Amino acid sequence: MSPTGPPEATPGEPAAARRPRWGVLALAGLIGIGMVRQGLSGEADGPPQPGADTALFPGDLPPDGPAPPPLSRSAPSRVAIPSIAVSAPLMPLGLDKDGLIKAPPADAPRLAGWYEDAPTPGENGTAVIVGHVDSGSGPAVFYGLGALEKGRTIRVTREDGRTAVFEVYGTQVFDKRKFPARKVYGTTGRPELRVLTCGGDYSADSGYAGNVVVFARMTGTG
Repeated sequence: MSPTGPPEATPGEPAAARRPRWGVLALAGLIGIGMVRQGLSGEADGPPQPGADTALFPGDLPPDGPAPPPLSRSAPSRVAIPSIAVSAPLMPLGLDKDGLIKAPPADAPRLAGWYEDAPTPGENGTAVIVGHVDSGSGPAVFYGLGALEKGRTIRVTREDGRTAVFEVYGTQVFDKRKFPARKVYGTTGRPELRVLTCGGDYSADSGYAGNVVVFARMTGTG
């Protein structure tokens, strides 16, 4: 389940992050993404999971270094993660009637989505991209997300023709029942990106127990 309430706003936090909805983005609405394991021929062990060497621990901070100037708001149109062979179109996602972020359509497993009430990738603040991990027909767009290593690149193409380039500095799986919303979605004072899918232990009755979260910061533009 998702956190029961929003994190407290911090000084300088973008307006979208201060809204109550921002604190409930634990993606409980994505529980159904990984509930079907059949059909994954040759993938009996399930998707890769993050290792201890990619985790962020309490007190860890994003890597030091000058931040490139943030971009103005512009909707993203495509996400590319070359190291895990991801190149996917993006659709805007809102919230469902329970205040949880919606998932991309189940019949479009290669499509990813971005949360439209958060900053767009490249803006100052934390942008959010989500996608399915698997489907009844096989691995989905973010099947390999748990294997993403620190230092890898994520490129997000925007409708204004700019590309926001991000460097991964952590990949971790969190139990949905104890999802650290502030750690995941809180602002760092610079353009950041979180990419999420389902992960952790799997049950045929309840789906995946957790969410894989990739932490990345913008390092440049194209």
